Amino acid sequence: MTKINYGEINSTEIKKEDIVLSEGWDKVFPKNENVNHKKVSFVNHFGITLAADQYEPKNYEEKLPAIAVCGPYSAVKEQVSGRYAQEMAARGFLTIAFDPSYYGESGGLPRYMNSIDQAVEDFQAAVDYLSTLDNVDTDKIGVIGICGWGGFALQTASLDTRIKATLTSTMYDMSRVTSYGYNDINDEDARYEARIAYSNQRTSDYKNGSYTLLGGNPEEAPEGAPQFLIDYINFYKKRGYHKRSLGSNGGFSASSSSSLMNTHMLTYSQEIRSAVLMIHGEKAHSCYFSKDAYKKMTENGKYNDNKELYIISDAAHCDLYDNLDVIPFDKIENFFKTYLK
Repeated sequence: MTKINYGEINSTEIKKEDIVLSEGWDKVFPKNENVNHKKVSFVNHFGITLAADQYEPKNYEEKLPAIAVCGPYSAVKEQVSGRYAQEMAARGFLTIAFDPSYYGESGGLPRYMNSIDQAVEDFQAAVDYLSTLDNVDTDKIGVIGICGWGGFALQTASLDTRIKATLTSTMYDMSRVTSYGYNDINDEDARYEARIAYSNQRTSDYKNGSYTLLGGNPEEAPEGAPQFLIDYINFYKKRGYHKRSLGSNGGFSASSSSSLMNTHMLTYSQEIRSAVLMIHGEKAHSCYFSKDAYKKMTENGKYNDNKELYIISDAAHCDLYDNLDVIPFDKIENFFKTYLK
């Protein structure tokens, strides 16, 4: 193997890898024949090449507003984000649904890692890509984040002023739930025990020369399982199964949660000046994430006129993954057409 002398390399060139992208339609949702689709790729600041599906209307004349879509947290673009992206393309937007760094068809080694910084950078790289397309109006770019990527979308919107509108759907705050557990039940001692387990896992993995996976969702729900776990299993292991999905298979690396455990998100959410629409199901176990994030964003805020929290009655968390009778696409369309103009 040829050694690399990084001490002699001064290049800051942006280089994209020639990655393999699947051919044919391999989504868990049907193809809309009124929408054009193609596979694309782009590179982030960490030098990782990301894979994406690009959707656009069949017929248009002027430059299009554009939306980058990602999520849920352990899903791939063929499951949920692609469904959102295709639907929004049918409504007049150019959209991309991308796989995050380290999983799906995107690059990054070792596989199945994650971090807040990486997630924000992936969203920004998607905006970089959209900003270079000749058929996109670069003053009209938005993002959609689903589940854990809803929190990452807000985090990105607080940094990147090119983003003019942000939609979060059934949002998780992954840093909060990793540190404090569901409904903030973890006290300091519980967090310390989690840090011990994490630290020991790193030592074990390094000795073994490979990273242990957490494991995805179980094949069947154990007796007494909460409804949200049953719903996850029904999606990831059944109707929404995909061979590249972490939630459908082995999950993330067991030692990849360091930034989620050690970094608070949404610190500057009150400073987001662009438009934000947060949608969530009333019956979702995760609804408190959106309610609390909205409160933090708008409490004593100076930029509240373009912020909205929209709660959907009788809807659970996974209903906003793929239930077209529940996902309020008319409202989402109106939101983006209002603020991407």
